[in-house]
Amino acid sequence: MAGTTRKPPLTGWIGLVLIACNLAVFLAGPLLAPYGLEETLGAPFAAPSAEHLLGLDQNGRDMLSRMLYGAQLSIGVSLLAVGLSFSIGVPLGVLAAIRGGMADIAMSRTVDAIMSVPVLISALVVLQALGSSLPVLIITIGLLDSTRVFRLARILAQGINAMEYAEVARLRGEGLVWMIRKEILPNIMPPLVAEFGLRFCFTFLFVAGLSYLGLGVQPPFADWGGMVRDNQQGILYGLYAPLFPAAAITLLTIGVNLVVDWLLAGRTTVQGENR
Repeated sequence: MAGTTRKPPLTGWIGLVLIACNLAVFLAGPLLAPYGLEETLGAPFAAPSAEHLLGLDQNGRDMLSRMLYGAQLSIGVSLLAVGLSFSIGVPLGVLAAIRGGMADIAMSRTVDAIMSVPVLISALVVLQALGSSLPVLIITIGLLDSTRVFRLARILAQGINAMEYAEVARLRGEGLVWMIRKEILPNIMPPLVAEFGLRFCFTFLFVAGLSYLGLGVQPPFADWGGMVRDNQQGILYGLYAPLFPAAAITLLTIGVNLVVDWLLAGRTTVQGENR
């Protein structure tokens, strides 16, 4: 499996650089911000200048500082939601595939019922009922997204569980925990890693969309989707304020997709060589 670490192409390097830059901003954004999150510094929608590189927003606050602060919530909420969805979906999916029978049927039908309702509608109903606090937002998105992770993990685990080496392990008397740890997880991990990247992109855009609708991250916190909503009136006056957070959302999504494409292409190449 050494081929899976082959040198990334140019697009892979671009994706890695974009992710690294966003990770640095995520970890150190508030330390890099030249001004406070809610500090009013001048006239609304003031043009970019030496003191304010991206100008001011609709309330006269520094756009660059708010974007640096907002990166922690925009990226952090998405990472926590995706982490929750995988921590729920992967164990249940693998367990359903190995156990089979009524346990598999019950979990699969429950997942099908949840997935029959569009995610946006389900999220809107829950957030309207329970409010848009950060814990509710993360748990809601994580639970809804775990259904898709469950289905992928179940399909992958079923394929591995049907292999001859898995059958030999069962005939040797290996237990459930050993099968999952030694046979199932190592073989389904590469596609799950790629799926983690894709799910992060979907969740990241979903959180931004909810914030744009006013149901995501709430003031006084800042996130990139909410900043697009707050500054959208600037477009009517030919101003660029809402384009900066929109560009940040776009660049991170492109970066993750480029890295995922590289990982999937590398895995496909290795599988072809192994044949």
